[in-house]
Amino acid sequence: MKIVYWITTALVAASLIMAVTYLLGGKEVIEGFEKVGYPQHLRIVLGIAKPLAGIVLLMPGMARLKEWAYAGATFAWVMATIANKASGQSEWFIPPILIVLLFVSYVTRPASRRMRAA
Repeated sequence: MKIVYWITTALVAASLIMAVTYLLGGKEVIEGFEKVGYPQHLRIVLGIAKPLAGIVLLMPGMARLKEWAYAGATFAWVMATIANKASGQSEWFIPPILIVLLFVSYVTRPASRRMRAA
């Protein structure tokens, strides 16, 4: 289970960290946000929040922040799926794949990376 956890977590974290490219404001990124109807200021927010979430998932400890990172990535990718599908994007299926990887990472977490019950 540990191998499954680390493979899925590494893939998810890499995807989240790559969102730092949103901050560069390249033509493709700006056009992508426009195609799905997202405002450009969301690009900046996601360009900061997603990489931070990816880093948190890789770091030891910080169980509560990890919960927020998992939740935030889930919300972002659910909304990306809906926006991409609604706008007719051909790559709409990528966020659901990331959601599945995120779910596998979440359920296979070692006890040391979980919040303790109160």
